[in-house]
Amino acid sequence: QVHLVESGGGLVQAGGSLRLSCVASGSSFSSNVMGWYRQAPGKQRELVATIGSHGWTTYAESVKGRFTVSRDNSKNTVYLQMNSLKPEDTAVYYCNAHQRVFITETDYWGQGTQVTVSS
Repeated sequence: QVHLVESGGGLVQAGGSLRLSCVASGSSFSSNVMGWYRQAPGKQRELVATIGSHGWTTYAESVKGRFTVSRDNSKNTVYLQMNSLKPEDTAVYYCNAHQRVFITETDYWGQGTQVTVSS
């Protein structure tokens, strides 16, 4: 079992920055692929960024160059640094842990944190 708790959301003006954090409890954090997803009102949840156990990263095209995902395995924490925020970044942001044990893959989700970008 993995329990995820996000923090760091809030209201910011366009062009501003926010840093989201996600603390994970449970086992095997360092071996999990961690990710950030977001869901805007009336839209499907979409991938924002992922980071693998060895630090490789992937980003949605819409956030490349503006967002940076990182992790600190000693603190069981994954971060999302968001710069140059735009109103279209407004959404609930969810932390995800993708765990694979042998052939069994499981996704865990946090409760989400609201990010609102005003124009």
